Amino acid sequence: MPAPRHDLIILGGGLAGGLAALALSARRPDLKLGLVEPQAQLGGNHLWSFFDSDIAPADAALVEPLIAHRWAGYDVRFPAHHRRIEQPYRTIASERLDVALRAALPAEAIIQAAATHASPTEVILDDGRMLAARAVLDTRGLWATPPGLACGWQKFCGQLLEIPAGHGLDRPVVMDAAVDQAEGYRFVYCLPFSPTALFVEDTYYSDSPDLDRDELAQRIAAYAAAQGWQAAAISREETGVLPVVMGGDFDAFWPISDDLARGGVRAALFHPLTSYSLPDAVRFAAWLASEAPLDENLGAATRARALDHWRRGRFDRMLAKMLFKAADPPQRYRILERFYRLQPPLIARFYAGRSSLADRLRILSGRPPVSVVRAIAALRGKL
Repeated sequence: MPAPRHDLIILGGGLAGGLAALALSARRPDLKLGLVEPQAQLGGNHLWSFFDSDIAPADAALVEPLIAHRWAGYDVRFPAHHRRIEQPYRTIASERLDVALRAALPAEAIIQAAATHASPTEVILDDGRMLAARAVLDTRGLWATPPGLACGWQKFCGQLLEIPAGHGLDRPVVMDAAVDQAEGYRFVYCLPFSPTALFVEDTYYSDSPDLDRDELAQRIAAYAAAQGWQAAAISREETGVLPVVMGGDFDAFWPISDDLARGGVRAALFHPLTSYSLPDAVRFAAWLASEAPLDENLGAATRARALDHWRRGRFDRMLAKMLFKAADPPQRYRILERFYRLQPPLIARFYAGRSSLADRLRILSGRPPVSVVRAIAALRGKL
């Protein structure tokens, strides 16, 4: 094998790979990095939102330059419960990730190509080039059908509406589930970027990963009309299909014989119920830059970290299974409606993936929002 040209090659310039590269360039400037991404814009076309409490103070500097919008709190709406929560909320724009990466990395470190083959120390690109490194990290996202995982799906379409007359929102509506629930748990998500610019996303949980973009766009238009918003233009659109993990076999998902290092959702580092990956991407980037072995041992180290995350996610996978299996689709919203009656610190820890034992007991206590018989059957795998 040729002498390594890079200390580390990162496959994928999305959220996880981009944050990893930023953390390494800031904390390990001595390293020679390679970031392989086939798209012209690093980060793709995405908005990533998060609660301020999701990010440890020591890691705040990593995401601070990427934040495009900030609010002091947010609202949630359900058929029988509306609430305003005073908890800082932030949105990162993929354009800012692209700018930050190009400022932090030498131009030659960003390689616009697709990897056709990868091993722990080598990458072959679609143009025939072979890159060698002390370690290779794969953050290219999850497969369309993740091996070993039992999944439902969270599907969405979001559009940035230009509303000349104004929309009247002064803070995000993180979850408006006071909408039609016939097909399963559905909510509309609104981010006010200015008095006249509003990002509106229609999201729903489904048993199938198939996404009908036109149907969701029509839902957005209908929702806007119902609010009295007249959009003059749509200046941005994104769609997505995210896994909601109800169970599975981690060894089938990531066989111990597979020694290529993984990060981000490629390593199942996301919240099983919410599909929320940003907190884990930040924590992984910080760990990679401060503790990880950037050599042939990186694969085993990342697998061990992902396995620990998998084990800690057992409770959240149980909740995901209850959402999909213990309630008829039109009644699934009741689980989240009840959850959002709990105390804000508990809600914050849940989204950050840091629920305590007391939090879990509190989430399960009281009158259940679904059939107990069906919940028990679902947890036993009878449904």
